[in-house]
Amino acid sequence: MRTVEKLYFTSTKQAPGPILWLSVRTDGLGAGDGAAHVPGLAPPGGRPVLVVGGGELALRKARLVAKSGCRLTVIAEDVIPDLAALAHEVRARAFQPADLAGHTLAFAATDELETDTSVAQAAHAAGVLVNVPDKPHLSTFIMPAIIDREPITIAISSGGASPVLVRRLRERLEAALEPGIGRLASFLDSFRGAVKAVREGETARRRFWEAVIDGPVARAFLAGDERTARDRLLVAVNDPSYGQQKTGRITLVGAGPGDPDLLTLRALRVLQDADVVVHDKLVDDRILDYVRRDARRIFVGKTKSNHTLGQSEINALLVREAQDGHRVVRLKGGDPFVFGRGGEELEAARAAGIPIEVVPGITAALGCGAATTIPVTHRGVAQGVTFVTGHGKDGEPDLDWQALARLKHTLVIYMGLSSSGTIARRLTDAGLDPATPAALIENGTRPDQRLVVGSVAELPELARLHGLVGPALIIVGEVVRLADPAQLAELAAPALREAV
Repeated sequence: MRTVEKLYFTSTKQAPGPILWLSVRTDGLGAGDGAAHVPGLAPPGGRPVLVVGGGELALRKARLVAKSGCRLTVIAEDVIPDLAALAHEVRARAFQPADLAGHTLAFAATDELETDTSVAQAAHAAGVLVNVPDKPHLSTFIMPAIIDREPITIAISSGGASPVLVRRLRERLEAALEPGIGRLASFLDSFRGAVKAVREGETARRRFWEAVIDGPVARAFLAGDERTARDRLLVAVNDPSYGQQKTGRITLVGAGPGDPDLLTLRALRVLQDADVVVHDKLVDDRILDYVRRDARRIFVGKTKSNHTLGQSEINALLVREAQDGHRVVRLKGGDPFVFGRGGEELEAARAAGIPIEVVPGITAALGCGAATTIPVTHRGVAQGVTFVTGHGKDGEPDLDWQALARLKHTLVIYMGLSSSGTIARRLTDAGLDPATPAALIENGTRPDQRLVVGSVAELPELARLHGLVGPALIIVGEVVRLADPAQLAELAAPALREAV
């Protein structure tokens, strides 16, 4: 096979002209599907590339290499017009081994196994790197999935093991990358010369750029405020102390109801940037998997009647870690400002003069409602929704039961499982119809989610019969009749099951 010295294994800036990403086998052809691949950059634009095939498959490959400015020669007896338009030369005939002469790369894309195998064998004999789509055992290089945020380029490859999985990974990375990340790279590049002139030593420059990228300069630029970003960066360049001392900050992050796919993109980015993550028991382990491996995780418990640390101790911990220069994430189930005591942590950070940001999460009422197809509002049924907590400071919730019973809309009760008997009694004593539909949702949005429906009067018995231990959410109102029947637990009240 062609030696890897023929490829550029450098940054895109050092490879002159347009580039083409490849993943190249480290062994010879025919060594089996498990052969290893190494990533690299193909020679710059203008180099000759051979495409054997004239249909849609060949067109897809031709489009990839055409972006790099390569000169395409297409060989096939019949060539579709779109492919012919990309080619510098079309040879309307069958492939001959001599066609490989002078070409850097070749694609065997006829989708006919016998022909593609012949092309691959001829290319191997001629020392030309060859790709046969979906045939890694015949290929000496493959085309990775590309994320292009010029000048930022990310190539993803499975070595041919699973192209579909690679596409899915690309989609996830595309979503995780901020849209302006490429423009940010170009913006920062325009200041590199100035920074190098006033910052001596690699360490000083690295700390400076880390502070710029992690701080208000990059945040302003990515928010679309380039003028402010430029002004801030000019101030930073002329401040000898900028970046030399780490400045801590606190971010309150809502982890949502449980399913990691319900994290916001902002939450994901902040998690991956954190030095310290302070989390509760309600945060799913799969969400914690997104935390950087070198970040410290501090578990503070915070389940009902079982707190590893009290709230004042948590506040002090957050402030202390931030004062030590760390990027601290306070990770909470649901939303930090919906029964999450995020307001108290916000006040503590402000009192200590610590910069703080709040990243909202999907609160349990909305996440669990969606997961069980219970809309919290519904035209003609519920024109509003009220969120209350089922756990008061001294145990029983201090609520206006008369007002709640009179409301003709949805009532959502957080942390109400252990007090479900009191809640049912208080609501019905206040005048709510005991037959009003009610739902108990345990572990909402998670793989072990359970949905139980019945009436308000039956709430404590339903919880006992099904052995619900929480975390659980209670939804009361006519909207419960819209719950997904397929999700109902077997012991759900028969009368309501028929109505759903």
